[in-house]
Amino acid sequence: MADPAHRQATYADLKAVPPHLVAEIFHGSLVTHPRPAPQHAVAANALGAEITNPFQKGQGGPGGWIFMTEPELHLGQNVLVPDIAGWRRERLPSLPRTAWIETPPDSVCEVISPSTEYYDRGVKRDIYAAAGVPHLWLVNPVLRLLEAFQLTAGKWLLAAVVGDSDEVRLPPFDAAPFSLGLLWPFDQSNDAGADPQT
Repeated sequence: MADPAHRQATYADLKAVPPHLVAEIFHGSLVTHPRPAPQHAVAANALGAEITNPFQKGQGGPGGWIFMTEPELHLGQNVLVPDIAGWRRERLPSLPRTAWIETPPDSVCEVISPSTEYYDRGVKRDIYAAAGVPHLWLVNPVLRLLEAFQLTAGKWLLAAVVGDSDEVRLPPFDAAPFSLGLLWPFDQSNDAGADPQT
């Protein structure tokens, strides 16, 4: 499990974390967890490819977005590292020169694992809502599910659950549907060797 610090964490504390760990700050607590397991990383990369081509590059879709993998988001005093974040171009017309981004994304995807699910479903989801992020996708590569949430009156509303190899046609990326099965290219027996703790 991740290890939250007991004192008010600073950005210097976050920078001192070894590079083999992902570090975040939630309401003053420093939280670290291992880098993603292969099953997690493959799903995140595949999802990024499916939305980047039509929505960033305009290949088979409308374009108009910019995506980043594991960006460092500074949302108020919180520092979050989502698996994938996307911005509409009009809201992020140029990239900052800093190593982090303060503009809240228009869409966030978290690929959950046993070491991160508590935070992805809890404090991180609350921080995204408080920052006004309108869309949140939670991908579970073990259960092969995608849960899509939409921010409604400041609260998350579960809009849809897509499983296995079903078609994903969900806002804000409904203009270019794709099969969820593309996120898990190996069968369940090949996934069995993945480390369940990461």
